[in-house]
Amino acid sequence: MPKSEPEFEFRKPGAIRVRFAPSPTGNLHIGSARTGLFNFLFARKNQGILILRLEDTDKERSKPEFEKDIIDSLKALGIEWDEGPDIEADFGPYRQSKRTEIYKKYLNQLLTEKKAYHCFCSQEDLEAQKQYFLSIGQAPIYNGKCSNLTEKEVKKNLKEKKDFVIRFKVPKKKIIFKDLIRGEVEFDTDLIGDFVISKGQDFALYNFACAVDDFEMKISHVIRGEDHVSNTPKQILLQEALGFPTPEYAHLPLILAPDRTKLSKRHGAIALSDFLNKGYLSEALVNFIAFLGWNPGIEREIYSLASLIKEFSLERVKKGGAVFNIKRLDFLNGFYIRQKPIESLTKECIPFLVKEKLIKEKGDDEKAEFGSEGPEFKIIETKQEIEFEALQKIVSIYKERLKKLSELPKLVDFFFKERLEYNKELLKWKSQSDENIIASIDKLTGVLSNIEDDNWTKEKLEEILAKEAEAFSAQAGGRIGDRGYLLWPLRVALTGKKASATPFEIAEILGKEKVLKRLEQAKELI
Repeated sequence: MPKSEPEFEFRKPGAIRVRFAPSPTGNLHIGSARTGLFNFLFARKNQGILILRLEDTDKERSKPEFEKDIIDSLKALGIEWDEGPDIEADFGPYRQSKRTEIYKKYLNQLLTEKKAYHCFCSQEDLEAQKQYFLSIGQAPIYNGKCSNLTEKEVKKNLKEKKDFVIRFKVPKKKIIFKDLIRGEVEFDTDLIGDFVISKGQDFALYNFACAVDDFEMKISHVIRGEDHVSNTPKQILLQEALGFPTPEYAHLPLILAPDRTKLSKRHGAIALSDFLNKGYLSEALVNFIAFLGWNPGIEREIYSLASLIKEFSLERVKKGGAVFNIKRLDFLNGFYIRQKPIESLTKECIPFLVKEKLIKEKGDDEKAEFGSEGPEFKIIETKQEIEFEALQKIVSIYKERLKKLSELPKLVDFFFKERLEYNKELLKWKSQSDENIIASIDKLTGVLSNIEDDNWTKEKLEEILAKEAEAFSAQAGGRIGDRGYLLWPLRVALTGKKASATPFEIAEILGKEKVLKRLEQAKELI
């Protein structure tokens, strides 16, 4: 079998090759997203190559929908790879399920060189061994029973088609490697024991497949979570046995919940797609995830993806666990929402308005109804057309209030309804009587009816109504300057809500006709 050369091309200065190797057995979660991001940042910072490798050897749990979620989520974050399942290159295929023949070659090498052996122990035997070692206070490792089988016994068992696994024969030694984050790490192989590297001849297991793939794909640095630290000595042993060079290793700290336990589903959304579906912007997620265990060493905390590439280094990755703080993510998301141009922000908000059935995107079956050059959307309840420009105005008056885009529909649903439903008590400002509210509505109706269409702007509406509100307050027995007696009933009549944008901004967007109609409906409610 071919041995490795003393120096590979990927060992030359600047020839960085890293891989992100998720298993498509579930949606991409925050921890894996961080691993993908850090590999991407490291590769780009060092003008290296990023490989996306799908470790899909678990045939029962690996699903196409999970693979799609992983790829879509990475792309949503702006993470791009140079080689992968969709970008075939010299070191593919990039799905482990398609690399069986490659694994067989190296399995046969280990078997031929007596560095691995067939194990025919039943599950019952293995469980009995485990319980025995635990009972005497020793590590529950395999006792090496089948390592002593003769070649004749092995052939006999294979001929009888007995179930088997292939175990790697672990030499007694200490494995010491330098972790780029944790420093020197040492393992005693007496605590590892002969471990399984393949079920049968065709089903290579994680550590073996990983060691082979990292060599075959010329990986220079392995950057992954610290939950893989215990796998590293096994992979180093396999690399040594096969004559492979050992990559540099960097194990990222765990991501912890606020109570400093390991982050899990009980702490809320952990899949990246969950956060995207809740209306967190990709820019905010990238910024937030980057700071889960990494810090630039300065006070600056707002970073674009381009800035992160420029500043990233493994030396700044912390050893201790990184606490997941949802309040911090909400703050960052609100910041990025406010910075986003209104046109692009509105486009990102539209799916949430569609999901809540407030608007509907114009489909092919509606072209005849709306015309080929008509508006892009319609209001579902009233079937009225609404232009993108109007949607931009709605989003613009609420962008300051948003922590995530999924909050928008609940805040602005009144724009898309024919009639609002709310308790009439909400119309009252302080201790206003029903008669006073009716007087307020009549006053508003009279003033607004006389405003010309050309003056129907938020600035002009505020100028006119502010003066009228102060005068009306005096008549209603309120204190001087209390504009609520007139403007509060207006806000509620227009929105049906206790909190909203200013009634002037809302009235401008609704238009004169709708405003007067809602005032009439409020009067009917009283």
